[in-house]
Amino acid sequence: MTFTSLDDIFAAFSPLRVLIIGDVMIDSYVWGKVERISPEAPVPVVRVTKKEKRLGGAANVALNVQAMGAQPILCSIIGDDQDGEEFFHLLHKQQIPSNGIIKSKERMTTVKERVISGSQQLVRVDSETDKDLSPLEEKTLLSHIINLLKEADVVIFEDYDKGALNPSIIHQTIAKARELGVPTVVDPKKRNFLAYNQATVFKPNLKELKEGLKVEFGADDFPRLLEATHRLQQELQADTVMVTLSERGVLIKDAKDHHHLPAHVRNIADVSGAGDTVVSIAALCTALKLPSPFVAGLSNLGGGLVCEKVGVVPIDKQALLAEAQKHALNQYL
Repeated sequence: MTFTSLDDIFAAFSPLRVLIIGDVMIDSYVWGKVERISPEAPVPVVRVTKKEKRLGGAANVALNVQAMGAQPILCSIIGDDQDGEEFFHLLHKQQIPSNGIIKSKERMTTVKERVISGSQQLVRVDSETDKDLSPLEEKTLLSHIINLLKEADVVIFEDYDKGALNPSIIHQTIAKARELGVPTVVDPKKRNFLAYNQATVFKPNLKELKEGLKVEFGADDFPRLLEATHRLQQELQADTVMVTLSERGVLIKDAKDHHHLPAHVRNIADVSGAGDTVVSIAALCTALKLPSPFVAGLSNLGGGLVCEKVGVVPIDKQALLAEAQKHALNQYL
């Protein structure tokens, strides 16, 4: 289908079903005020004013997909523990289906707790495991994935290096998705970086690109960046590689061409979760077979918008549409 208007594209997001596979977690926040230094150690004393728990990791990708009007189908593994129960409660509260979530007594549910005063994050405490899946866990998770794939219009791999994804699961999922004609979009981390052979869209940031290929170059060295992107595309046999460059925008390269889109001026409050937003929007655009520069442009706008908020928050669809109209993204259609 050919789109000519932004309104039509945003309306077309709603019927899409997105299978999200990867590491889920709880983002926990303790908000407070700092008025003195502790007499026990040279650290601030935070007087707590509010506590909040939110869905994080791959589950925040699900929130972004949902915020764009599409249906998220979340598939992951968590601990059979109190935090796991809290995770299910948060899913049900957000009306996200939990039938793809597996509980395991061999793991713990990942929780990232942030202590914040004003707009300043003071400390983060992580409760997590990053061990590999057991053979039974892998078999069970893969069975869930294969069953849920039949319902999906696009797949997102959201890898946080916490162990839910491994090369076997990645290879078998991509192979089955290609068999079914379902595109795959990857937000990678270091452990499985080169395991995503034949993905449709591979989306590292600049740091991940350099670490994954074991190369080093300056952030402004565009020829080396383009060379590394081309090399990555060839190694993975990926249809498209999209590299997010923070304040330098985004580079996207497909089989025919490359496009470098600049960043837009923002009042940055918190970069947490921006990658989740970018991959969510990129996946929806990929499902609709939209042109590469449009995919990069809309994803780039979305990632910038959520950075203006404190904490991990999903995108606001109407705000994104307004931004897309403001920057005339329909020029890329």
